[in-house]
Amino acid sequence: MFLWNIIHRPNLIDVLDILIIAFLLYRLVVLTKQTRANQVLKGLAILLVLSYLSELIGFTSLSWLMRTVLNNGALLIVILYQPELRRALEQVGSGAGIERTLIHVSDNERIVNEITQCCLRLSKRRVGALIVFEQKTGLREIEQTGIAIDAVITSALLENIFEPNTPLHDGAVMIRDQRVVTAACVLTLSESSALSKDLGTRHRAALGVSESSDAVALIISEETGIISMARGGRMTRHLDAESLRGLLSELYAEHPSKVRGFVDNMLKKRRSSHAE
Repeated sequence: MFLWNIIHRPNLIDVLDILIIAFLLYRLVVLTKQTRANQVLKGLAILLVLSYLSELIGFTSLSWLMRTVLNNGALLIVILYQPELRRALEQVGSGAGIERTLIHVSDNERIVNEITQCCLRLSKRRVGALIVFEQKTGLREIEQTGIAIDAVITSALLENIFEPNTPLHDGAVMIRDQRVVTAACVLTLSESSALSKDLGTRHRAALGVSESSDAVALIISEETGIISMARGGRMTRHLDAESLRGLLSELYAEHPSKVRGFVDNMLKKRRSSHAE
């Protein structure tokens, strides 16, 4: 009877009601996906399913326990995760989600040019650098190990950060979307035995973050000036201006699939010609 009512009785208002709730839940998940609150939401979802199943099967004690936890858990979550919830509400109020959808292609092109120029200049001067591009997997833990920057991406800024004998020179710069989020971040080193013995801590750190997430890392060797990339637990070395620009265009393209094939083929050629 219950299923029959769900299938045959809803009207337009019911459909709109369901769609609004679904949209709100989706936005809540998106806003909290890079915070500790995301794990709490997953736990609440599991508890809701257990509560429904316990009532459906007839487990009286378990059903009572689930209802008690859910009724009192909402207040506890608000208290424990107040900073994360406040930031999420601030993003809603500032229209951050809408703003991200209005990013112009020209802005992406500017960023690609700025990062490319920075890497080529640092490579020519043999200044070591490590830049991590956050993708779908949140890197809040890494962000918390560094110094907050929150600035527009420019070649001058990145070059100044990696300038030798400066406070932020060591460690990684983390980029999220179109912002330099933090500098001097500490990364977990890869334990892969396949990495060449000639490569140092920067390369091992870049490989480590690419193994534990979908992040892409660019490395500039301080000894040789060689530009390398770590992605998916694999290291690609000897990137030139063309391959570097292609990689960055893929990261910042509105439709990455259009350039992904070109970039992958180009990187495969570079792996084969510079195999180590």
